[in-house]
Amino acid sequence: MIKAAVMGYGTIGSGVVEVLDINREGIAKRAGDGIEVKYVLDLRDFPGEPIADKVIHDYQTIVNDPEVQIVVETMGGVEPAYTFVKAMLEAGKHVTTSNKALVADKGAELIALAKEKQVNFLFEASVGGGIPIIRPLNSSLTADEIEEITGILNGTTNYMMTKMMGDGSEFEDVLKDAQAKGYAEKDPTADIEGYDACRKIAILTSLACGQQVDYTDIHTEGITKISALDMKYAKQMGRAIKLLASSKKTEEGYAAMVAPFLLSPEHPLYNVNDVFNAVFVRGNVLGDAMFYGSGAGKLPTASAVVADMVDIAKHLKRNISVDWSSKKLDLVDFGSIEHAFFVRTSSEKERITEVFGDVEFVEIADCSGEIGFITGTMAEKVFAENAAKLNVLSVIRMGK
Repeated sequence: MIKAAVMGYGTIGSGVVEVLDINREGIAKRAGDGIEVKYVLDLRDFPGEPIADKVIHDYQTIVNDPEVQIVVETMGGVEPAYTFVKAMLEAGKHVTTSNKALVADKGAELIALAKEKQVNFLFEASVGGGIPIIRPLNSSLTADEIEEITGILNGTTNYMMTKMMGDGSEFEDVLKDAQAKGYAEKDPTADIEGYDACRKIAILTSLACGQQVDYTDIHTEGITKISALDMKYAKQMGRAIKLLASSKKTEEGYAAMVAPFLLSPEHPLYNVNDVFNAVFVRGNVLGDAMFYGSGAGKLPTASAVVADMVDIAKHLKRNISVDWSSKKLDLVDFGSIEHAFFVRTSSEKERITEVFGDVEFVEIADCSGEIGFITGTMAEKVFAENAAKLNVLSVIRMGK
Protein backbone atom coordinates (compact mmCIF):
# COMPACT_ATOMS: atom_id res chain seq x y z
CA MET A 1 0.00 0.00 0.00
CA ILE A 2 1.36 3.42 -1.02
CA LYS A 3 0.97 5.99 1.75
CA ALA A 4 0.04 9.57 0.86
CA ALA A 5 -0.63 12.86 2.60
CA VAL A 6 -2.96 15.70 1.62
CA MET A 7 -1.98 19.25 2.55
CA GLY A 8 -5.09 21.43 2.61
CA TYR A 9 -8.53 19.92 3.20
CA GLY A 10 -10.62 22.48 1.34
CA THR A 11 -12.70 21.91 -1.77
CA ILE A 12 -10.00 20.21 -3.83
CA GLY A 13 -8.23 18.42 -0.99
CA SER A 14 -11.46 16.84 0.24
CA GLY A 15 -12.24 15.98 -3.38
CA VAL A 16 -8.95 14.09 -3.69
CA VAL A 17 -9.81 11.99 -0.63
CA GLU A 18 -13.27 11.37 -2.10
CA VAL A 19 -11.97 10.31 -5.54
CA LEU A 20 -9.43 7.95 -3.94
CA ASP A 21 -12.32 6.33 -2.07
CA ILE A 22 -14.86 6.25 -4.92
CA ASN A 23 -12.45 4.73 -7.46
CA ARG A 24 -10.27 2.80 -5.01
CA GLU A 25 -10.15 -0.48 -6.98
CA GLY A 26 -9.58 1.11 -10.40
CA ILE A 27 -6.86 3.40 -9.03
CA ALA A 28 -5.06 0.48 -7.38
CA LYS A 29 -5.17 -1.47 -10.64
CA ARG A 30 -3.77 1.41 -12.68
CA ALA A 31 -1.19 2.42 -10.07
CA GLY A 32 -0.02 -1.13 -9.47
CA ASP A 33 -0.80 -0.76 -5.76
CA GLY A 34 -3.40 0.81 -3.51
CA ILE A 35 -3.04 4.44 -2.44
CA GLU A 36 -4.05 5.31 1.11
CA VAL A 37 -4.13 8.75 2.75
CA LYS A 38 -2.23 8.60 6.04
CA TYR A 39 -2.28 12.32 6.93
CA VAL A 40 -4.44 15.35 6.23
CA LEU A 41 -2.67 18.62 7.03
CA ASP A 42 -4.92 21.55 7.87
CA LEU A 43 -5.25 24.36 10.38
CA ARG A 44 -8.69 23.06 11.29
CA ASP A 45 -10.00 19.91 12.92
CA PHE A 46 -12.83 17.94 11.33
CA PRO A 47 -14.65 16.17 14.15
CA GLY A 48 -17.11 13.57 12.98
CA GLU A 49 -15.62 13.26 9.49
CA PRO A 50 -13.99 10.03 8.27
CA ILE A 51 -10.56 11.72 8.11
CA ALA A 52 -10.75 13.17 11.64
CA ASP A 53 -8.13 10.79 13.06
CA LYS A 54 -5.74 11.59 10.18
CA VAL A 55 -5.70 15.36 10.69
CA ILE A 56 -2.38 16.93 11.70
CA HIS A 57 -1.31 20.55 12.08
CA ASP A 58 2.48 20.37 11.60
CA TYR A 59 3.88 19.66 8.13
CA GLN A 60 7.07 18.31 9.69
CA THR A 61 5.09 15.23 10.72
CA ILE A 62 4.84 14.36 7.02
CA VAL A 63 8.43 15.36 6.29
CA ASN A 64 9.74 13.06 9.01
CA ASP A 65 7.58 10.02 8.16
CA PRO A 66 9.51 7.78 5.73
CA GLU A 67 6.36 5.78 5.05
CA VAL A 68 4.72 8.69 3.17
CA GLN A 69 5.82 8.63 -0.47
CA ILE A 70 3.29 10.91 -2.21
CA VAL A 71 2.19 14.34 -0.99
CA VAL A 72 -0.74 16.32 -2.44
CA GLU A 73 -0.72 20.11 -2.07
CA THR A 74 -4.11 21.77 -2.43
CA MET A 75 -3.65 24.73 -0.09
CA GLY A 76 -3.49 27.50 -2.67
CA GLY A 77 -1.28 30.60 -2.69
CA VAL A 78 2.50 30.72 -2.81
CA GLU A 79 3.18 30.64 0.93
CA PRO A 80 3.25 28.54 3.01
CA ALA A 81 2.66 26.08 0.15
CA TYR A 82 6.14 26.73 -1.30
CA THR A 83 7.89 26.13 2.01
CA PHE A 84 5.94 22.92 2.61
CA VAL A 85 6.37 21.54 -0.93
CA LYS A 86 10.09 22.32 -1.00
CA ALA A 87 10.53 20.49 2.31
CA MET A 88 8.68 17.46 0.94
CA LEU A 89 10.84 17.28 -2.18
CA GLU A 90 14.04 17.72 -0.15
CA ALA A 91 12.90 14.81 2.03
CA GLY A 92 12.63 12.65 -1.09
CA LYS A 93 8.85 12.66 -1.36
CA HIS A 94 6.89 13.02 -4.59
CA VAL A 95 4.49 15.98 -4.85
CA THR A 96 1.47 16.82 -6.98
CA THR A 97 -0.35 20.14 -6.76
CA SER A 98 -3.40 21.95 -8.10
CA ASN A 99 -1.92 25.31 -7.08
CA LYS A 100 -1.44 27.52 -10.17
CA ALA A 101 -0.03 30.41 -8.12
CA LEU A 102 2.72 28.16 -6.77
CA VAL A 103 3.49 26.56 -10.14
CA ALA A 104 3.56 29.86 -12.04
CA ASP A 105 5.87 31.44 -9.46
CA LYS A 106 8.10 28.55 -8.38
CA GLY A 107 7.55 25.86 -11.01
CA ALA A 108 11.01 25.82 -12.58
CA GLU A 109 12.73 25.74 -9.20
CA LEU A 110 10.59 22.90 -7.84
CA ILE A 111 10.96 20.88 -11.06
CA ALA A 112 14.75 21.22 -10.80
CA LEU A 113 14.71 20.20 -7.12
CA ALA A 114 12.56 17.16 -7.89
CA LYS A 115 15.01 16.10 -10.60
CA GLU A 116 17.94 16.53 -8.22
CA LYS A 117 16.24 14.35 -5.59
CA GLN A 118 15.02 11.85 -8.21
CA VAL A 119 11.39 12.35 -7.26
CA ASN A 120 8.50 13.98 -9.13
CA PHE A 121 6.73 17.31 -9.02
CA LEU A 122 3.55 17.13 -11.11
CA PHE A 123 0.85 19.77 -11.56
CA GLU A 124 -1.76 18.64 -14.10
CA ALA A 125 -4.61 20.17 -12.07
CA SER A 126 -3.02 23.63 -11.96
CA VAL A 127 -4.38 24.48 -15.43
CA GLY A 128 -7.80 23.57 -16.79
CA GLY A 129 -9.05 21.66 -13.75
CA GLY A 130 -10.05 18.24 -15.02
CA ILE A 131 -8.90 18.88 -18.60
CA PRO A 132 -5.70 16.97 -19.43
CA ILE A 133 -3.38 19.58 -20.95
CA ILE A 134 -0.12 19.59 -18.94
CA ARG A 135 0.62 15.93 -19.63
CA PRO A 136 -0.06 16.20 -23.39
CA LEU A 137 2.28 19.21 -23.61
CA ASN A 138 4.92 17.39 -21.59
CA SER A 139 4.74 14.05 -23.39
CA SER A 140 2.27 13.59 -26.25
CA LEU A 141 3.18 16.77 -28.14
CA THR A 142 6.95 16.72 -27.67
CA ALA A 143 7.49 16.02 -31.39
CA ASP A 144 5.84 19.35 -32.24
CA GLU A 145 6.91 22.94 -32.13
CA ILE A 146 3.96 24.58 -30.39
CA GLU A 147 3.00 27.63 -32.41
CA GLU A 148 -0.07 28.71 -30.45
CA ILE A 149 -1.88 28.03 -27.20
CA THR A 150 -5.14 29.92 -26.73
CA GLY A 151 -7.58 29.06 -24.04
CA ILE A 152 -10.67 29.87 -22.06
CA LEU A 153 -8.99 29.07 -18.77
CA ASN A 154 -11.38 30.47 -16.18
CA GLY A 155 -14.82 29.00 -15.67
CA THR A 156 -16.11 31.93 -13.60
CA THR A 157 -15.51 34.55 -16.28
CA ASN A 158 -16.75 32.25 -19.03
CA TYR A 159 -19.98 31.67 -17.13
CA MET A 160 -20.39 35.42 -16.69
CA MET A 161 -19.76 36.20 -20.36
CA THR A 162 -22.21 33.46 -21.39
CA LYS A 163 -24.85 34.78 -18.98
CA MET A 164 -24.42 38.39 -20.11
CA MET A 165 -24.66 37.35 -23.74
CA GLY A 166 -27.75 35.23 -23.19
CA ASP A 167 -29.70 37.45 -20.79
CA GLY A 168 -28.47 40.90 -21.71
CA SER A 169 -27.57 41.45 -18.05
CA GLU A 170 -25.07 43.94 -16.72
CA PHE A 171 -21.73 42.88 -15.28
CA GLU A 172 -22.53 43.54 -11.62
CA ASP A 173 -25.78 41.56 -11.76
CA VAL A 174 -24.09 38.57 -13.36
CA LEU A 175 -21.26 38.69 -10.83
CA LYS A 176 -23.77 38.49 -7.97
CA ASP A 177 -25.43 35.55 -9.72
CA ALA A 178 -22.07 33.77 -10.13
CA GLN A 179 -21.29 34.31 -6.46
CA ALA A 180 -24.71 33.01 -5.42
CA LYS A 181 -24.14 29.85 -7.47
CA GLY A 182 -20.68 29.34 -5.98
CA TYR A 183 -18.87 29.96 -9.27
CA ALA A 184 -17.26 33.19 -8.05
CA GLU A 185 -15.46 33.79 -4.77
CA LYS A 186 -16.52 36.41 -2.27
CA ASP A 187 -13.45 38.32 -3.50
CA PRO A 188 -13.57 37.58 -7.25
CA THR A 189 -10.60 39.78 -8.19
CA ALA A 190 -8.31 36.97 -9.38
CA ASP A 191 -10.98 35.75 -11.80
CA ILE A 192 -12.60 38.91 -13.14
CA GLU A 193 -9.32 40.84 -13.51
CA GLY A 194 -7.76 37.98 -15.49
CA TYR A 195 -5.01 37.16 -12.97
CA ASP A 196 -6.02 33.50 -12.69
CA ALA A 197 -5.97 33.00 -16.48
CA CYS A 198 -2.66 34.90 -16.65
CA ARG A 199 -0.90 32.46 -14.33
CA LYS A 200 -2.27 29.52 -16.28
CA ILE A 201 -1.09 30.76 -19.68
CA ALA A 202 2.30 31.52 -18.11
CA ILE A 203 2.53 27.87 -17.03
CA LEU A 204 1.48 26.56 -20.47
CA THR A 205 3.91 28.87 -22.27
CA SER A 206 6.75 27.85 -19.97
CA LEU A 207 6.10 24.21 -20.87
CA ALA A 208 5.77 24.97 -24.58
CA CYS A 209 9.08 26.85 -24.79
CA GLY A 210 10.94 25.10 -21.96
CA GLN A 211 11.87 28.35 -20.20
CA GLN A 212 10.51 30.44 -17.35
CA VAL A 213 7.73 32.81 -18.40
CA ASP A 214 7.00 35.34 -15.66
CA TYR A 215 3.27 35.98 -15.40
CA THR A 216 4.02 39.57 -14.38
CA ASP A 217 5.36 40.15 -17.91
CA ILE A 218 2.06 39.17 -19.54
CA HIS A 219 -0.31 42.00 -20.47
CA THR A 220 -3.54 41.20 -18.63
CA GLU A 221 -7.02 42.67 -18.86
CA GLY A 222 -10.15 41.31 -17.18
CA ILE A 223 -13.85 41.52 -17.96
CA THR A 224 -14.88 44.29 -15.55
CA LYS A 225 -15.34 46.82 -18.35
CA ILE A 226 -17.62 44.59 -20.46
CA SER A 227 -21.21 45.87 -20.47
CA ALA A 228 -24.61 44.73 -21.68
CA LEU A 229 -24.23 47.24 -24.51
CA ASP A 230 -21.02 45.53 -25.63
CA MET A 231 -23.00 42.30 -25.79
CA LYS A 232 -25.62 43.95 -28.02
CA TYR A 233 -22.89 45.00 -30.44
CA ALA A 234 -21.44 41.47 -30.32
CA LYS A 235 -24.81 39.99 -31.28
CA GLN A 236 -25.13 42.49 -34.12
CA MET A 237 -21.76 41.32 -35.43
CA GLY A 238 -22.67 37.65 -34.94
CA ARG A 239 -19.84 37.24 -32.45
CA ALA A 240 -19.33 36.20 -28.82
CA ILE A 241 -17.14 37.88 -26.19
CA LYS A 242 -14.73 35.54 -24.40
CA LEU A 243 -11.84 36.13 -22.02
CA LEU A 244 -8.89 34.51 -23.79
CA ALA A 245 -5.43 33.69 -22.52
CA SER A 246 -3.18 33.39 -25.51
CA SER A 247 0.43 32.63 -26.36
CA LYS A 248 1.73 32.63 -29.91
CA LYS A 249 5.15 31.95 -31.38
CA THR A 250 6.19 34.68 -33.82
CA GLU A 251 9.38 35.40 -35.74
CA GLU A 252 10.38 37.72 -32.90
CA GLY A 253 9.55 35.22 -30.12
CA TYR A 254 6.56 34.37 -27.96
CA ALA A 255 3.74 36.92 -27.63
CA ALA A 256 1.35 36.40 -24.72
CA MET A 257 -1.65 38.24 -23.35
CA VAL A 258 -4.96 37.90 -21.50
CA ALA A 259 -7.95 39.99 -22.61
CA PRO A 260 -11.56 39.83 -23.82
CA PHE A 261 -11.94 39.05 -27.53
CA LEU A 262 -14.85 39.12 -29.98
CA LEU A 263 -14.90 35.67 -31.58
CA SER A 264 -16.59 34.67 -34.83
CA PRO A 265 -18.59 31.40 -35.07
CA GLU A 266 -15.67 29.91 -37.01
CA HIS A 267 -13.31 30.29 -34.04
CA PRO A 268 -12.77 26.96 -32.21
CA LEU A 269 -13.55 28.58 -28.83
CA TYR A 270 -16.76 30.34 -29.92
CA ASN A 271 -19.08 27.62 -28.60
CA VAL A 272 -17.32 27.06 -25.26
CA ASN A 273 -19.94 28.28 -22.79
CA ASP A 274 -20.90 28.41 -19.13
CA VAL A 275 -18.26 27.13 -16.66
CA PHE A 276 -16.49 24.97 -19.23
CA ASN A 277 -12.87 25.55 -20.19
CA ALA A 278 -11.06 24.73 -23.40
CA VAL A 279 -7.52 24.96 -24.69
CA PHE A 280 -6.73 25.28 -28.40
CA VAL A 281 -3.25 24.12 -29.39
CA ARG A 282 -1.57 24.48 -32.77
CA GLY A 283 1.58 22.50 -33.52
CA ASN A 284 3.73 22.74 -36.62
CA VAL A 285 3.30 18.98 -37.23
CA LEU A 286 0.07 18.12 -35.44
CA GLY A 287 -1.89 21.08 -36.72
CA ASP A 288 -4.90 22.06 -34.60
CA ALA A 289 -6.11 20.27 -31.45
CA MET A 290 -8.68 21.12 -28.79
CA PHE A 291 -8.88 20.07 -25.15
CA TYR A 292 -12.33 20.68 -23.64
CA GLY A 293 -14.05 19.91 -20.37
CA SER A 294 -14.81 20.96 -16.79
CA GLY A 295 -12.16 23.51 -15.98
CA ALA A 296 -12.91 23.75 -12.29
CA GLY A 297 -14.95 22.19 -9.54
CA LYS A 298 -14.26 19.79 -6.72
CA LEU A 299 -14.27 16.39 -8.42
CA PRO A 300 -13.00 17.29 -11.92
CA THR A 301 -9.94 19.02 -10.43
CA ALA A 302 -9.46 16.27 -7.85
CA SER A 303 -9.58 13.74 -10.69
CA ALA A 304 -6.58 15.45 -12.31
CA VAL A 305 -4.69 15.44 -9.00
CA VAL A 306 -5.36 11.73 -8.49
CA ALA A 307 -4.24 11.05 -12.08
CA ASP A 308 -0.90 12.62 -11.11
CA MET A 309 -0.79 10.40 -8.02
CA VAL A 310 -1.26 7.33 -10.21
CA ASP A 311 1.47 8.55 -12.57
CA ILE A 312 3.79 9.05 -9.59
CA ALA A 313 2.95 5.58 -8.26
CA LYS A 314 4.17 4.17 -11.57
CA HIS A 315 7.41 6.15 -11.28
CA LEU A 316 8.31 5.93 -7.60
CA LYS A 317 11.93 5.19 -8.47
CA ARG A 318 12.28 7.47 -11.49
CA ASN A 319 11.98 11.17 -12.22
CA ILE A 320 9.51 12.12 -14.97
CA SER A 321 11.34 14.67 -17.09
CA VAL A 322 9.67 18.08 -17.41
CA ASP A 323 11.26 20.56 -19.83
CA TRP A 324 11.03 23.85 -17.95
CA SER A 325 14.28 25.60 -17.07
CA SER A 326 14.73 28.63 -14.82
CA LYS A 327 16.18 30.63 -17.71
CA LYS A 328 13.80 33.52 -18.26
CA LEU A 329 12.06 33.96 -21.59
CA ASP A 330 11.67 37.55 -22.72
CA LEU A 331 8.27 37.95 -24.33
CA VAL A 332 7.64 40.00 -27.46
CA ASP A 333 6.93 43.65 -26.67
CA PHE A 334 3.18 43.98 -26.16
CA GLY A 335 3.07 47.18 -28.20
CA SER A 336 4.09 45.31 -31.35
CA ILE A 337 1.33 42.67 -31.16
CA GLU A 338 -1.23 43.21 -33.93
CA HIS A 339 -5.03 42.98 -33.79
CA ALA A 340 -8.11 44.56 -35.25
CA PHE A 341 -10.15 46.43 -32.63
CA PHE A 342 -13.83 47.06 -32.00
CA VAL A 343 -14.29 50.55 -30.58
CA ARG A 344 -17.23 52.42 -29.12
CA THR A 345 -16.83 56.18 -29.13
CA SER A 346 -18.81 59.40 -28.80
CA SER A 347 -16.66 61.04 -31.49
CA GLU A 348 -18.07 61.88 -34.92
CA LYS A 349 -17.68 59.60 -37.96
CA GLU A 350 -15.58 62.19 -39.76
CA ARG A 351 -13.12 62.29 -36.89
CA ILE A 352 -13.00 58.50 -36.71
CA THR A 353 -12.07 58.11 -40.37
CA GLU A 354 -9.62 60.99 -40.07
CA VAL A 355 -7.81 59.12 -37.29
CA PHE A 356 -8.19 55.47 -38.34
CA GLY A 357 -8.82 55.67 -42.07
CA ASP A 358 -11.13 53.03 -43.52
CA VAL A 359 -13.17 51.38 -40.77
CA GLU A 360 -16.29 49.21 -40.60
CA PHE A 361 -19.11 50.94 -38.74
CA VAL A 362 -21.42 48.82 -36.58
CA GLU A 363 -24.87 50.13 -35.76
CA ILE A 364 -27.43 48.88 -33.25
CA ALA A 365 -30.89 50.15 -32.36
CA ASP A 366 -31.54 52.40 -29.37
CA CYS A 367 -27.98 53.60 -29.11
CA SER A 368 -27.80 57.34 -29.52
CA GLY A 369 -24.77 59.44 -28.72
CA GLU A 370 -22.16 56.87 -29.68
CA ILE A 371 -20.72 55.03 -32.67
CA GLY A 372 -19.25 51.55 -32.93
CA PHE A 373 -16.60 50.63 -35.48
CA ILE A 374 -13.98 48.02 -36.32
CA THR A 375 -10.46 49.08 -37.22
CA GLY A 376 -8.05 47.41 -39.59
CA THR A 377 -5.27 45.25 -38.18
CA MET A 378 -2.60 47.30 -36.42
CA ALA A 379 -0.04 47.14 -33.63
CA GLU A 380 -1.24 47.73 -30.07
CA LYS A 381 1.03 50.76 -29.76
CA VAL A 382 -0.33 52.34 -32.95
CA PHE A 383 -3.90 51.71 -31.87
CA ALA A 384 -3.30 53.28 -28.45
CA GLU A 385 -1.81 56.39 -30.05
CA ASN A 386 -4.77 56.74 -32.41
CA ALA A 387 -7.41 55.95 -29.78
CA ALA A 388 -6.05 58.75 -27.60
CA LYS A 389 -7.30 61.18 -30.26
CA LEU A 390 -10.92 60.06 -29.77
CA ASN A 391 -13.32 59.94 -26.86
CA VAL A 392 -13.25 56.15 -26.49
CA LEU A 393 -15.98 54.46 -24.44
CA SER A 394 -14.99 50.82 -24.89
CA VAL A 395 -12.40 48.67 -26.70
CA ILE A 396 -12.49 44.93 -27.40
CA ARG A 397 -10.05 43.09 -29.65
CA MET A 398 -11.30 41.11 -32.61
CA GLY A 399 -10.53 37.39 -32.64
CA LYS A 400 -9.89 35.63 -35.91
